[in-house]
Amino acid sequence: MLKKNKKLSEIFEKIADILEFLGDNPYRIGSYRRAANLISELPEDIEELHREGKLSRLPGIGSSTVLKIEEFLNTGTVKKYEDLRRRVPEDLLELMDVPGIGPKTLRIAYDKLGVRTKEDFLRVLKDGSLAKLPGFGPKKVENILKGIELWQSAQERIPLVEAYTMAQDVVEYMRKEKSIKDISIAGSLRRMKETIGDIDILVTADRKDWRKIHEHFAKYPELNKVLAKGETKSSIVLKNGRQVDLRTVEPKSWGSALQYFTGSKEHNIRVRDIAKEKGLKVNEYGVFRADNDEWLGGEKEEEVYRLVGMQWIPPEIRENWGEIELALEGKLPRLVEYDEIKGDFHMHTSWSDGINPVEEVVDTAYRMGHEYIVIGDHSQSARVANGLTPERYEKQWKLIEKLNEIYNPKGFYILKGCEVDILPDGSLDLPDSLLEGFDFVVASIHSRFNQDNTYRILKAMENPYVNLIGHPTGKAYGQREGYPLDMDKVIELAKETGTALEVNTFRVDLSPENIRRCMEAGVTIAVVTDAHSVAHLPYIRIGVGIARRGWAVPELVLNTRNLEGVREFVKEKRKKLARSQ
Repeated sequence: MLKKNKKLSEIFEKIADILEFLGDNPYRIGSYRRAANLISELPEDIEELHREGKLSRLPGIGSSTVLKIEEFLNTGTVKKYEDLRRRVPEDLLELMDVPGIGPKTLRIAYDKLGVRTKEDFLRVLKDGSLAKLPGFGPKKVENILKGIELWQSAQERIPLVEAYTMAQDVVEYMRKEKSIKDISIAGSLRRMKETIGDIDILVTADRKDWRKIHEHFAKYPELNKVLAKGETKSSIVLKNGRQVDLRTVEPKSWGSALQYFTGSKEHNIRVRDIAKEKGLKVNEYGVFRADNDEWLGGEKEEEVYRLVGMQWIPPEIRENWGEIELALEGKLPRLVEYDEIKGDFHMHTSWSDGINPVEEVVDTAYRMGHEYIVIGDHSQSARVANGLTPERYEKQWKLIEKLNEIYNPKGFYILKGCEVDILPDGSLDLPDSLLEGFDFVVASIHSRFNQDNTYRILKAMENPYVNLIGHPTGKAYGQREGYPLDMDKVIELAKETGTALEVNTFRVDLSPENIRRCMEAGVTIAVVTDAHSVAHLPYIRIGVGIARRGWAVPELVLNTRNLEGVREFVKEKRKKLARSQ
């Protein structure tokens, strides 16, 4: 994780928020927001770019912004930000992070209702004062209260993508201690739960090395404070306020400890109950005979489950959702594997609202080992995302064709794609005459999130050229609840028309529950990064974890198909709908 990039991006975003609150020039506000977005998505370290003299070459970064970046790299902050934040109450600055509020809403509450604190703002929401002001009303106030609830829960829990990258950084650091024999993420993060509480790391090593392993952990560079330090367990709080727990176990207990500390609690209780019925005892140290405490095994997780009489259960589905009963019968489905993914169907480039040019996106995906990708820039109605007109798409096609001349001989293929907007009436933002020329089409809703959007999605799926419905429920975990949607109808028509539904890594949309419903109905899903930077492309692995949590099987995951299989999927829908029409 590029920590300086993240902090600088947050400072520029806050400057923009404060300037908007103060009623400053919209152009200046926009320039800070663009700089914040660019820096947050950069795959390179901002300090390294500065050392190489490349800051001024970044798109949209002018000379005054470069000076502020240099100031931050030298001092750790930006004077303009420190000056501005003194002009706005601290509570209001914090509330600007809440979905659905924003600087303009707070300024109105500040001017008209004398709001100065969080408590003031909650009061005017609940006593009806804000709802009476022009432009507000009960419905808007209700949405603001929902946004606050979502925001507060997000402060307590860590979104999956953030937790995963944070944990990978800790694991990478811990691997420098060479006495460690094995290391793994545990807890809800290993189960790929949508949000995480604390991050759990499990290590196995010889007991004589435990002390120095915990000493090493307590020196983690992003440490804020050490909560506890021992030889079996230590806890630290990172600079971002998140807690990480480290446990050490002996090699002979590695499998049983990993099973125990992965959870879930409900899953483990059920496993222990079954073990008890068989005269066994299962804990973090191993599997034992209950009558005489004879150790029977526990060096590997598979051994723990075998001794209790069941298949090994993938960590992502250990929730006591029926997996134990199937494992006892040896009937667990084979979940999609992380290394079965052959490509990515949804990503953005600098042609719309992505950071990197097509060439960089293509080369990164090729070096990752993908066999194909879909370049899926936004369509024209997404003006804020610099959506493409038909003419710009046709220019992009020519670039893709040139790149394919270079990459096809290497076994890598770039598919011409788009993310076409589903308009309020369910029609699409691009004509069929253009959609027919794409290799792969993603259709998504980006407006009117408060209404029931079932009709829009159903109508879009009836278009023969739409292959994938992007982030179908409109959910963005921790930021926005999904719009009202009849998921049964969506799944039914997806099956009938041969349209795939998207598993969006960042949004966790589809949810694992809806993925499982797709599996039961025989509906194809596609795991995507929705990448807006090349730094996001490796997050496809997180998306696969979400799919596995939804019991996704490889034959219903579009990414497991080779290029010809993907082309056949597209062709089959066009033929099927042509016959029906």
